[in-house]
Amino acid sequence: MNTAGGFSAVLFDLDGTLADSAPDLVAALSTLSREIGEPEPDPIAVSRVVSTGGRAILRCGLPRIAEERIEELLPRYLHLYAERGNVSTRLYEGIDEVLRSLEARGIPWGIVTNKVGWLAAPVIEQLGLKGRCSALVAGDTLSVRKPDPAPVLHACALMKADPLLTQFVGDDLRDIEAGRAAGTRTIAAAWGYLNGGDPHSWGADAIANDVAALPACLLLA
Repeated sequence: MNTAGGFSAVLFDLDGTLADSAPDLVAALSTLSREIGEPEPDPIAVSRVVSTGGRAILRCGLPRIAEERIEELLPRYLHLYAERGNVSTRLYEGIDEVLRSLEARGIPWGIVTNKVGWLAAPVIEQLGLKGRCSALVAGDTLSVRKPDPAPVLHACALMKADPLLTQFVGDDLRDIEAGRAAGTRTIAAAWGYLNGGDPHSWGADAIANDVAALPACLLLA
């Protein structure tokens, strides 16, 4: 196995890091809003919180709805999202080239996402990543999710990778916290959704301002 600057495996978050899934998530929310007679959600505001999950999306897009109603609406929202399919979800430009560069070097890569498995798996398949991804740890794979380090450690175990020789790329503070706690080298994906946060304040080992900067941050260039 080859290495990148001494690191022998790479993990990625999914939404906002590998893939721009916001258009489909926002579209499903628009459908739900029409169903319950609420105003159309602000797509830009909702896109910023996509990485934090369905409840955050509903809170942002349906600000007049009470918290207990959010819990009631969540299953319907997820159903509408799954029913729509990944019509508009795409890999960020340049990501496929980064993945192919890792593969050409024999460096395994995997995905650690808080998205539940029955929603994450179709995205990965539609994007053509299923046969290439060495590990998928979803939000319901374990009893805990990021920022807990356990999903990152589990992904490393699946890839037979030493966490200390693994790099983790993500667009949310929880990614950086989980990676750091697991012992990985961490890279903030500043092209992602960021949840309104400043990646410069997260304490990541490196910050990739755009996908073009990622190979250097991964010590591939």
